[in-house]
Amino acid sequence: MLEKLKKFIYAKVLKKHYWRTGKCKGCGQCCTHIYVKHFKHVLQDEDEFKKLQFLHKFYSDLEIIGKDELGLIFECKNLDKETRRCKIHFWRPGICRRYPQEELFSMGGTLSDDCGYKMEPIIPFKEVLQKVEKKQQKRSGVYIVNCAKKSS
Repeated sequence: MLEKLKKFIYAKVLKKHYWRTGKCKGCGQCCTHIYVKHFKHVLQDEDEFKKLQFLHKFYSDLEIIGKDELGLIFECKNLDKETRRCKIHFWRPGICRRYPQEELFSMGGTLSDDCGYKMEPIIPFKEVLQKVEKKQQKRSGVYIVNCAKKSS
């Protein structure tokens, strides 16, 4: 019962499709090759990034390491290159604490194979398929009833 309520809140109230399971293994992959989504788009422009650095402290911890067709690519300055650990883990910002988020997948991103986190669908595909099949059965049943009424 509690599981059903949790699913309902996540899926219907919070409009989420996935929840995070597992825990961080400390591999550091999430701190490299980062895209920053601001409002509805991925940062494309260094000038826009400089404005964000002025407005939000988190952005001053990022360094531009490249650019591709999706946008600017960043790396966190707080990642220790040798140990692959976060230098400010205890004081890390909220965006790091909430990693990974569902938005990662809406942008076509994936988790590395070494990541301890997994994103599991809130409503498994099997349940979604069952609901669709039930709707189709109801529709076809209604159609048959309607046809029978018309012919009499």
